[in-house]
Amino acid sequence: MTGQLWWPGALAGILTALLGLWLWQLLRRRRFLAELQRQLAQQQHLHLPLNISPVPAAFQPLYQSLSELLLSLPEDITRDRLTGLANRVGFKRYTCASMPLTRGALVLIDVHRFRYVNDLLGFAFGDELLRLFSQRLQHLKQAPSFISRMNGDEFLLYYDTQVDEAQLHKLKGRMQVPFDVKGTPIAIKVHIGLLDLGQHHADLSQMLRRLDLALKKARNARDGVASYGSGDDLVHQRELQLISSLPKDLQLDRLHMVYQPKLALSSGRCTQMEALIRWEHGSLGTVSPAEFIPLAEYAGMIDLVSKWALEQVLAQQAAWRLAGLTFQVALNLSTSDLDNDGLAEEIAARLEHYRLPADALVIEITESTLMTDLQRALTTLHQLRAIGVRLAIDDFGTGHSSLAYLKHLPVDEVKIDKAFLEDLLVDEQAAHIMGASISLAKKLGFEVTVEGVETKAVRDALQVMGADVIQGDFFAPPMTASELEGSWPQLQARAANKD
Repeated sequence: MTGQLWWPGALAGILTALLGLWLWQLLRRRRFLAELQRQLAQQQHLHLPLNISPVPAAFQPLYQSLSELLLSLPEDITRDRLTGLANRVGFKRYTCASMPLTRGALVLIDVHRFRYVNDLLGFAFGDELLRLFSQRLQHLKQAPSFISRMNGDEFLLYYDTQVDEAQLHKLKGRMQVPFDVKGTPIAIKVHIGLLDLGQHHADLSQMLRRLDLALKKARNARDGVASYGSGDDLVHQRELQLISSLPKDLQLDRLHMVYQPKLALSSGRCTQMEALIRWEHGSLGTVSPAEFIPLAEYAGMIDLVSKWALEQVLAQQAAWRLAGLTFQVALNLSTSDLDNDGLAEEIAARLEHYRLPADALVIEITESTLMTDLQRALTTLHQLRAIGVRLAIDDFGTGHSSLAYLKHLPVDEVKIDKAFLEDLLVDEQAAHIMGASISLAKKLGFEVTVEGVETKAVRDALQVMGADVIQGDFFAPPMTASELEGSWPQLQARAANKD
């Protein structure tokens, strides 16, 4: 009897085990199907192979077939592989299907100096930052109707309702909250350009161009935010005309150099000039260097301009020395010039070509240019110093340099910007700032030049403060080489005259 009672318990145990196995397999299948559904849905955004493990035996044929099908599909040309967002092509397809866009706004946002993230921390780190940036865009409280990554670090947002400046600043604040990238906190700055479609709708290419103009304005704006305005097209057309005609006008000698003499206060002598570029455009008239030099840098033509200017200055120096006129000529270089690893060798070769001593040339670098990439700039400055060229910091006090770095700069001279002369004679604080700037520079071993001096009273005040050299219309305005030669005796007499 007892022997006959064991089998019901055993049977119950077997049934329980079979039920557990069935439930476990069912759970595995459900998990597999849920993950499969998720990865297939993801294909709308990212074209990636299936990656599920383990795969239940019953679903192996299905999984294999789907994997092969996905691998055989053509690349989705409308999607950005890194972020899963629409790319430029995707945006154009979306927009063309929605045209005309006569209400709402287009917003273009980029990351300030994003390339430094890649340079300093690596491309994998930069890619992760862009992924996190795109995810934050997709979870904004005021969600845009469409988001696309246009290129690099530029993202476009389309809102079907109007966007005002307050909303842009709120967006900026949200996107500038530090990111946690692989355990490292990263703080960024962004620029935001806005195109109001209600006022400035047009065909797609023109709207994108206007949006680019808005972002360009934002990059130069103090708060990093700007909107497209009706007159911006004319400005853009002028810029295009300048850039397109620059190489040709260099060949046609429509650009020329002028030279502004400087006065040494202690000796009463004129021993140095600054070379300045002037452009007489065929249809636009006189074009200021403040306008076309930044354009040349933006368009990648600054190297062309700098080499032309260096050649003009050295050729003129050689001619002057043959005529018995001996002085130094200073020439300003740009950020791009300092990025040239062979700059010192090129200058040394041109000096040798014209049989000029290295100290015939002074290279001026603006403080803001210097601080763009200080370590690289320092390397270039040391190379220039090694060949014997004199070095000067232009617009001293207007950039963002740290006082800790100043003592390490291999420069001979600092030039204090004319902005410091404002109210010098009537404002005690302005005088204290000027005096302190001169004193600091001289204690660090630099010669001090002050720009923009226009009156005797200012000259006298600067001399009392200890300035070494002045430059400005009080002593002499910029003049062509022939004008300088003709007035050289008068300039020397004026320099010697303390009045």
